[in-house]
Amino acid sequence: MDTFVEKPRLRSLLDHFSVIADQREPWRVAHPLREVLLLVVCGTIASCDDFDDIAEWGEAHLSFLRGLLPYHFGIPCARWLNILMNRIDPKLFAACFMAWTRELRPDVPDVVAFDGKTSRRTHDRSAGKAALHLVSAFATAERLVLGQQAVADKSCEQEAIPELVDKLAASGTLAGAVVTIDAIACNPKIAANLIAAG
Repeated sequence: MDTFVEKPRLRSLLDHFSVIADQREPWRVAHPLREVLLLVVCGTIASCDDFDDIAEWGEAHLSFLRGLLPYHFGIPCARWLNILMNRIDPKLFAACFMAWTRELRPDVPDVVAFDGKTSRRTHDRSAGKAALHLVSAFATAERLVLGQQAVADKSCEQEAIPELVDKLAASGTLAGAVVTIDAIACNPKIAANLIAAG
């Protein structure tokens, strides 16, 4: 293990994401997976909207990142980040992220807000793909996104919210919390899921 990994929160983050296997041939790896995952998580927490923003944030904060991990070859470009992150199982990534945030916040959050947003520049009109629409669960006091669920094509938030509730409930994140949600998603099915989650 590198001497860079000394901070307990960083070690916790890397431990949670260590279950994600790197399928690349080791001799061809310039950017180790743990460096990429740290960059993506930090960039996302810093409100980056896409891989272009994450790469720019990484370049601007390279000295900070090198205080945590080596980053011998610097920051990968946005296109390369996109390619590598698309090879990772999104459900596994989400589970790792939620387990990490749960460990950071062992106490139950006071208020968790569910809301949907459409991500900028994620559509591909030439291929007939609509923009990515995500439902997020946000711990308001800690200002931390606890989890996200993509809304399937030709679907709506009302279908994605129960899936996100189930994921958060499985990790114990919602137990005892007050949950807020837009009126459009208030229906008996979602209410029953939230009550079952405690």
